[in-house]
Amino acid sequence: MQSLARDLNLSETAFIEKRPDGFSLRWFTPTVEVDLCGHATLASAHVLWESGTLAPEERAVFFTRGGRLTATRRGEWIELNFPADTPIPVGPPADTKEALGVVPLYVFRGRIGYLFELADETRVRELSPDISRIAKWDGHVIVTGRATTPGFDFVSRFFGPRAGIPEDPVTGSAHCCLGPYWKARLNKSRFVAYQASARGGVVKVGFVRNRVLLIGQAVTILRGEVVAPA
Repeated sequence: MQSLARDLNLSETAFIEKRPDGFSLRWFTPTVEVDLCGHATLASAHVLWESGTLAPEERAVFFTRGGRLTATRRGEWIELNFPADTPIPVGPPADTKEALGVVPLYVFRGRIGYLFELADETRVRELSPDISRIAKWDGHVIVTGRATTPGFDFVSRFFGPRAGIPEDPVTGSAHCCLGPYWKARLNKSRFVAYQASARGGVVKVGFVRNRVLLIGQAVTILRGEVVAPA
């Protein structure tokens, strides 16, 4: 699995195996196996419905290193039920200004790594961090700011060089941390977020008890067959 993920060279590659009560699901970056991944879970559920493995009204149940996860179809959208990752305030790494090129307003940390709030959406979009410095930190990096683009509550970007991902296009697991953070900051529980990578992507975020609901869309762009050596 790790070899195939390295050859495909995507942010994450998912592997699904049927079991009596659902599906085992594992995710690999080009260099490591990860504990939680939103994008490849969304894609996995989409493929199960599209292939007819699950009926449209059936819920997809996944057993993963990050716990039991579910996916439910909501019209044209897919709703993922993920664990919340509530961040806590911490001191910044010593070379934060040099690594990010800006001084953040606030510094928090969740299970996934550091969360930096910047002054505004423009600062987030224009950020050009020193990836080699970030790679030496003990965690991934989320940068976020309040949105000024109409229709969005906040924007973010995600950098994970320690896992072989200089910048991820859209990161569901990061929104497990961003959701609780902005819930406390904005005193609301439903958001429309935009991840401002080169590709970009929209994520709807909600809550049910101590869980985060991540709502996104998926389309199939490629089908193929992997032929492994004997």
